[in-house]
Amino acid sequence: MSRRAAVLGHPISHSKSPALHRAAYAKLGLDIEYSAIDVTVERLPAFMAGLVDGDDWCGLSVTMPLKTAMVDEVDEVRGAGAYLGVINTVAFEATEYGVRRVGHNTDVAGIVDAVRNAGVKEQPGSAVLGGGGTSAAAIAALRELGSKHVDVFVRDAGRAAEAKAAAAAVGLSIHLRPMTEAAVGMAGADLVISTLPPRAADGIAAQLEQLPVGTLPDVGTGVLLDVAYDPWPSRIAEAWRSRGGVVVPGLEMLLYQAVEQIRLFSGADVTADVIDVMCDSVGLPRRV
Repeated sequence: MSRRAAVLGHPISHSKSPALHRAAYAKLGLDIEYSAIDVTVERLPAFMAGLVDGDDWCGLSVTMPLKTAMVDEVDEVRGAGAYLGVINTVAFEATEYGVRRVGHNTDVAGIVDAVRNAGVKEQPGSAVLGGGGTSAAAIAALRELGSKHVDVFVRDAGRAAEAKAAAAAVGLSIHLRPMTEAAVGMAGADLVISTLPPRAADGIAAQLEQLPVGTLPDVGTGVLLDVAYDPWPSRIAEAWRSRGGVVVPGLEMLLYQAVEQIRLFSGADVTADVIDVMCDSVGLPRRV
């Protein structure tokens, strides 16, 4: 019997999640239909209320701007999502009392695995661009990667509640700084994670391009993960790379968070050959 899964968000037409999931389920021989559904924050409660558990839903991927709002639409939140208050995954679990909707945050693992795959082990000095839902996962990931302190660059400190709560939850020292200082602040960081939407970091890229040569760290020491992957390469990624920094594409994060989602949705073991076909589906190099 076919099961159903989908990625929810607004806008959603750019999402690469369908390609990743469909490739994995085909390789695994699983009959799971995966689609993309445009859902706004305002429409989310009605959408979730309209899902019929008997329709064989096995999971939902959740992207912006729904990661915080979805917490109120599930029966339980586990793992990192529980202490971050932000989830990007809903797994439908069958119990003797019916189907239970369980929230998870696989973004944390996605960031950690993407950065480690790039050869990064520990980065004590770190910076995050943006203070929304994805920044919470970035902060938790940085703690796992060995950071002791993080500078978070935001346009409005009053809208950085998720970032501050995440830092408190994982015991990471945080300093909120204005976005106008982001270019110079990035230059002094070992690892930078941009959680800004596509093109939102273009202004920072322009500032980076104006910094004196040699301001950014040497190749192999300064790493930028830009979670936005459409268009790619982003302007900020190009500016960082052109000045000697190492860039980790957002598709790497998307790949690894999807691996965790597939395990949660299907119960299958996602082996190296499955990850290879997922890489092929979005144009990433196969793992070595």
